[in-house]
Amino acid sequence: MRILLIEDDPLLGDGLTAGLRQAGFAVDWVKDGLAAELALKGEVFDLVVLDLGLPRRPGMEVLKHLRTQAPEAGGHTPVLILTARDATGDKVAGLDAGADDYLVKPVDLDELAARIRALTRRAAGRTLPQITHGALQLDPIARQVMHRGEAIEVSAREFDLLQTLLENTGRVMTRTQLENALYGWRDEPDSNAIEVHIHHLRRKFGNELIKTLRGIGYTIPKAPTV
Repeated sequence: MRILLIEDDPLLGDGLTAGLRQAGFAVDWVKDGLAAELALKGEVFDLVVLDLGLPRRPGMEVLKHLRTQAPEAGGHTPVLILTARDATGDKVAGLDAGADDYLVKPVDLDELAARIRALTRRAAGRTLPQITHGALQLDPIARQVMHRGEAIEVSAREFDLLQTLLENTGRVMTRTQLENALYGWRDEPDSNAIEVHIHHLRRKFGNELIKTLRGIGYTIPKAPTV
């Protein structure tokens, strides 16, 4: 899951970036509102963590700009405001402007991660944290995968790739889309990294789980209904 963190405080931004990456998120960090708008224009993110008191362009303007874009350009991306402004009026204004959640600094990293998971789960139309697909169950909180009742060991990248494909069941995803979901700006994946991870997942869960559409991408077909 790829997050855009928009925070101008260097110490807080560094701490949030490290903590969220430790929790399993791919995080890109920008430090002003104009850089945020440029990032949102050129990249696809699963969620935005937005400070309000930003240089060059205020956070509320960034939010309003995002929400007026076409949906395919990020207009439906979940936004969590993280700010020191704790007045009720600021909270109401932020939520009414299109934010999906509002947290006041200082924030507990565990709570922030939980709220991020809840927002992305809601955006995906799920009510339960766990993702179930046939005999496979993925738990984003424990970062554990069960298959036929047994825990299967997967690497961090394999887990993230499997989660991304499961959250987009029935949809074909290109290698570029998968790379964008798994890797931030500071990461430099090998040219065949996605193929290698998929090969490992097939060895663990069978060749039928992930389908390849040659020249297009990869997909996990929807599980048959009983």
